[in-house]
Amino acid sequence: MSSQHSEAARNWWKLDPSSAITVTPQMESAARPVVEKPSPNSEGLRVKILHGIERLVLGVGLAMLLVCLSARIHGVVMYRAGLWSFAALKSSPSAARDEGGQPPAVGVDFGLWSGKRVNAYTEALATSFGVPIAVLSIPKMGLDVPVFDGTDELTLNRGAGRIVGTARPGEQGNIGIAAHRDGFFRSLKDIAMGDRIELAVLRHRFVYTVDNIAVVKPSDATVLQARPQPSLTLVTCYPFYFVGNAPDRYIVQASLVDSEQTTMSGLNPGLPKRNQEKTQ
Repeated sequence: MSSQHSEAARNWWKLDPSSAITVTPQMESAARPVVEKPSPNSEGLRVKILHGIERLVLGVGLAMLLVCLSARIHGVVMYRAGLWSFAALKSSPSAARDEGGQPPAVGVDFGLWSGKRVNAYTEALATSFGVPIAVLSIPKMGLDVPVFDGTDELTLNRGAGRIVGTARPGEQGNIGIAAHRDGFFRSLKDIAMGDRIELAVLRHRFVYTVDNIAVVKPSDATVLQARPQPSLTLVTCYPFYFVGNAPDRYIVQASLVDSEQTTMSGLNPGLPKRNQEKTQ
């Protein structure tokens, strides 16, 4: 039986042509898949839906751009308003009894800021703040930032903050000032030894020179201790572009080298003797 089957398999091509199946045109058409052509109405509806989605995406993008631009404009306006109020305090009759500063009329440069920090800064502007206790300036960086008392989140969203327990501007000791690494203090990544730092209060503009840059752990408070001469210590988180909570602290320390005094009555006894002699 198997030999017969094998022989038949070898000679299948010798079959009578009349026994072959003839494929007719009707059979060919029946075997082709039927493809339904979309109607003009359904095609038009699809195009309308796609155009609608395009317009929606474009509208959302423009709305986000407008929100970002308005936030930045509002931030600059409110920032200047805060600094101008500082200047107004200086020129008021009661200014001699309070501490203030003489701010430069400049806006906020958001170029190095993160989007999160820009939004937080804008939200903080809606909160009423008192007059800053000082204005910190780093001419090399083009940085001018109001310094408030304290380092709570809202304060640091608005400007820089004096670290509680450290000296106040104009006092003898070490003044600790903190700000966010993705905001005002991001420019500290480019600071160098010998750079000039200015701290303006009501009757003085104190000039410091950077003499130490270090990275420490958050628990290391020794950087805020008093130094041999009046000093300024800037603190921010590090690394600057770390995603999440940064593990370290970036420290910039500067020593007082000069002070520009605008009135004799406000002379601070904590100043180095050489600076008192300069102002007399």
